[in-house]
Amino acid sequence: MKEEKIKRINELAHKSKTAEGLTEAEKEEQAILRQEYINSYKASLIGQLENTYIVRPDGTKEHLERKNKKWEN
Repeated sequence: MKEEKIKRINELAHKSKTAEGLTEAEKEEQAILRQEYINSYKASLIGQLENTYIVRPDGTKEHLERKNKKWEN
């Protein structure tokens, strides 16, 4: 996710805590940006885990297997 989008998420979060609050359009934008961030985070984590190996005490390497495919993007 681009840095500009993360900054915008933070701007909207700060504004939502003020007395002014968010407009309906800003609330929609915030929800969309948050979902994009979550999807990006999940994809990054899944990619990292898919390239992870466990090294056993005897020196053998075992690739991690996904237990369920529920979180695929």
